[in-house]
Amino acid sequence: MGKLIVKTDPRVNEVFANYPDFVRDKMQQLREWVIETAEDTEGISLLEETLKWGEPSFVTKNGSTLRMDWKEKTPHQYAMYFQCTSRLVDTFRLVFDQKFQYEGKRAIIFQCNQQIPEVEVKE
Repeated sequence: MGKLIVKTDPRVNEVFANYPDFVRDKMQQLREWVIETAEDTEGISLLEETLKWGEPSFVTKNGSTLRMDWKEKTPHQYAMYFQCTSRLVDTFRLVFDQKFQYEGKRAIIFQCNQQIPEVEVKE
């Protein structure tokens, strides 16, 4: 694979810095897995970390935007969000069945006390 360029909007780092201590490392782990997966994916040479709707988001020339966030109104969980018009969450349900908790067609939900399956998330 070619060398991945990650272009990060400085506001993304501010959002991560402002997450509560109990979830910051979990959010950072998801972030690292997204970047590692992009590095290993053919056709992705630029990954942009930006904010969409105030949430850390990953954008590439090829592929759907991925967002992630922790929200104060649901303090015991955090999530990865996908475009609800895509079939990604339906595909995750088909491939991984009950391995994940889903929110409609737009998100995979993680509980803060849950061990996240790295291989499946990166898939």
